[in-house]
Amino acid sequence: MDSAASIAAAVTGGTLASQVLADHVRRHAATHPRLNALVLPRHDAAAREAAALDAGDRRALPLAGVPVSVKECFPVAGLPTTLGIRRRHGLVDPADCRLVLLLRRAGALIVGKANVPQAMYLHETDNPVYGRTNHPDRVDRGPGGSSGGDAALVAAGVVALAVGNDLAGSIRQPAHACGICGLLPRTGALGEGGAFDNVPGLALVRPRSGFLARTVTDLRLAWHAIEPSGAAPPPQRPLRIGWWDDAGPVGASAAVRRGVADAVDRLVARGVAVERIDGGLATAAAWLHLALLSADGGADIRRLFGGERPIPAVATLLAMSGLPQPWRRVVAWSARLTGRRIEATGLAATGPRNDAGLARLAEAREALATRVTGLGARFDALLCPVSAVPALRHGLAAPLVLAAAPCMLANLLDLPAGTVPIGRVRPDEQATRRWSADPVIRAAREVDRESAGLPIGVQVVALRGGEAMVLACLDLIGEPADR
Repeated sequence: MDSAASIAAAVTGGTLASQVLADHVRRHAATHPRLNALVLPRHDAAAREAAALDAGDRRALPLAGVPVSVKECFPVAGLPTTLGIRRRHGLVDPADCRLVLLLRRAGALIVGKANVPQAMYLHETDNPVYGRTNHPDRVDRGPGGSSGGDAALVAAGVVALAVGNDLAGSIRQPAHACGICGLLPRTGALGEGGAFDNVPGLALVRPRSGFLARTVTDLRLAWHAIEPSGAAPPPQRPLRIGWWDDAGPVGASAAVRRGVADAVDRLVARGVAVERIDGGLATAAAWLHLALLSADGGADIRRLFGGERPIPAVATLLAMSGLPQPWRRVVAWSARLTGRRIEATGLAATGPRNDAGLARLAEAREALATRVTGLGARFDALLCPVSAVPALRHGLAAPLVLAAAPCMLANLLDLPAGTVPIGRVRPDEQATRRWSADPVIRAAREVDRESAGLPIGVQVVALRGGEAMVLACLDLIGEPADR
């Protein structure tokens, strides 16, 4: 499929939106048996909407005729929002959510909903309602999550643009895994977009809606179509960017580190001032963010199931999240004795909190925000990995939750962020991780094994200039064809 920008230009210039939709339907039919990503298509309704678009004046519509998928958590009239939970299968959305309405007003064709992990609680897109979504390049790997279905559709050329949301890397991690671009705006921009709220008790941090596309140009088109006031130009002076290639507790794969180095080289070649800084700040942010996410002991997510049994990977994470603090210390001590160092650290850092404990987390968040504000006096943006590893093998999302640790600084502090592909894993980068007794590191070694050819992305987090700064930096890093 062509880019969103080229489709919109063609349709506003006279090409029939119905023809574009027919091309999408053919691509979906050809790829669905392998991908299983667009699990709730609405092609008949989209055909009627395309015909109405063809009959009207579409010259002022920035997304005219662009096929768009939306993550299953976003209400679309007439379709269910299940979150991959069987008991929710009959709950049909009575109306479109706010972001879907805005996309329609811009001329987009909503072609259906894409698959999600059960309860949106994993970085692997699998659930008992719609089954497992595969990576567009490798059926032994997943596209990430929780916006994994949409990322797979964009990467496979089934849609030109997709809508996701992100609470702990759920747009950027699948974009990295699938070799596409992702944009996570601030809460004050798109906000939650009307998505189903699976964590209503969470206050200090919230999910945010955003976009997935194959090029930075298409991200910019979507952003300006929905948020025209966000079209501020980047600063004219040379940019200043701080960078690190550390990925936190799991440690970055060789390809991930090389990807950051390549991005730095591109920035330098384009006149950007860069400085290597300590990535320990992002690791601290990840532990704090996970502490906030688990402070209710997983109660919000458990309520979604209403007695239904979660899939094993989700059940494992819920069990760890809900373990009371006194027991956590005992289990953490046992884990440390048996070589499960990362699990032990995670148990000590997370889990249920009372009001006093939540207040301490809020204070720690404010202290971290002050440190990041200090960085904002020196840098326009930060450059770092998206994930410690390339696309995960199926079944390894639960032990590798912390692989997405680099994403969580932006989530914790409501900073705009984005990701752009930088290259692919080379054959000599598949087996460089040292052996470890820690099962988390062993899982990362398994992901690295036979990963040659898989995409690698890098992440930009803006400290000033908002979403325009993110897009400007992604432009500078991306290949010329993406600019």
